[in-house]
Amino acid sequence: MSKSVFYYKPIPKDDTAIEKALRQKAKEHSEEGFWMAYDRLRNEGKSWNHKRVYRVYKKLGLSLRRKVKKRLPARVKEPLEAPIAPNCSWSIDFVTDVLENKRRFRGLTVIDDYNREALHIEIDFSLPSKRVVWVLNHLINRRGKPQKIRMDNGPEFIAKIASEWSQMHEIDFQYIQPGKPTQNAFIERFNGTYRRGVLNKYIFEDLNQVREQTETWMEDYNNVRPHNALGKMAPVAFAKIHSPGGTARRMKNNIFGQSSSSN
Repeated sequence: MSKSVFYYKPIPKDDTAIEKALRQKAKEHSEEGFWMAYDRLRNEGKSWNHKRVYRVYKKLGLSLRRKVKKRLPARVKEPLEAPIAPNCSWSIDFVTDVLENKRRFRGLTVIDDYNREALHIEIDFSLPSKRVVWVLNHLINRRGKPQKIRMDNGPEFIAKIASEWSQMHEIDFQYIQPGKPTQNAFIERFNGTYRRGVLNKYIFEDLNQVREQTETWMEDYNNVRPHNALGKMAPVAFAKIHSPGGTARRMKNNIFGQSSSSN
């Protein structure tokens, strides 16, 4: 062993400046990878060796994750028609808003297209596909199974678990064409009404306040508030009178009423 090797003591390198520079580049240009960040540093006059910079880059976990885009299947334009009975068609969509502390939350809205009744509004910070499936299972157990559900092409709706769920329950998922929200006009109008009545009306401190106010608003919307498309009737009252079962009950009441008057 040579004398120089025996007495050599490595000098610890301070990578603080490199770490700070790489973090800044990652913050300003999150879509760019290592070599683009390194070239930017070189153009700024930093003479660090690329091996050293790459070691720090990997240590910080800044490696750019490559995402492969998936092509959406062709969506067929279908006319928006009001169903002739409850539970024929549902519509689902998402709304977003922020709390007082600027933290963003989401709401999953579900309505019955027949009478525009608000079936459920799920509020939380995150609503992945599993949560969407859980909400739909809850509604099916409570109201029965619809023939189809209309929705957009959001990642929560086109996920594998959602597709498998629709096949298992034999429910047709009707996707609208991308960029055509008017093909889901029933839920779009409902979302606007909900936003004006709740989200844009109050400043919320936490999710519990959002949920409580949403429940109060849904009770009024379904049972009291007149709906222009339903002849100034509330959704629940409209369904009782105009649904096939409601028509039969109305005719029966009329018959008994005439019999009573004749007696």
